[in-house]
Amino acid sequence: MHAKMPARLIRCTPMRPVLPSLALLCALLLAGCANVPPAPGTGQRPLQTEQASDIAIHALGLVGTPYRYGGNTPQSGFDCSGLIGYVYKSRAGVAPPRTVAQLAGFGQPVKASERRTGDLVIFGAGRPSHAGIYVGAGRFVHAPSTGGTVRLDRLDNRYWAAQPTAFRRP
Repeated sequence: MHAKMPARLIRCTPMRPVLPSLALLCALLLAGCANVPPAPGTGQRPLQTEQASDIAIHALGLVGTPYRYGGNTPQSGFDCSGLIGYVYKSRAGVAPPRTVAQLAGFGQPVKASERRTGDLVIFGAGRPSHAGIYVGAGRFVHAPSTGGTVRLDRLDNRYWAAQPTAFRRP
């Protein structure tokens, strides 16, 4: 003999309210797995915050490396665009253009108020003349001139503050 089960145990919760929530959850999970599209004009995916920080830290670690025109390794020395190319390639797998003029069109423009570590700093009006890597707190790393070394400078330094400045984010 089977005893009758109480009616309250037999009732099931309707699935209707759960289905839309489940569908939304699945859609969000699938969207999170999607690839990030390349940044317009670069053919590269936008740098993640961790990559940008790693770029800044690596650039800081190269302070003191000798300047050499056309140089693009720590062993041979760096010019400004060689330093940028080396750091971006080794830390983010991104190969920026080799000249400062080409770097001025690389990635996306960034307002000075929205700059972050790892962004490019481009100096000069019209045809840019110099570039570095922004490392935060108003500072940037660059390879400035023959006879010098890679160094850390402030954007509000009298010389650099007088230069037209643009920021780019690969």
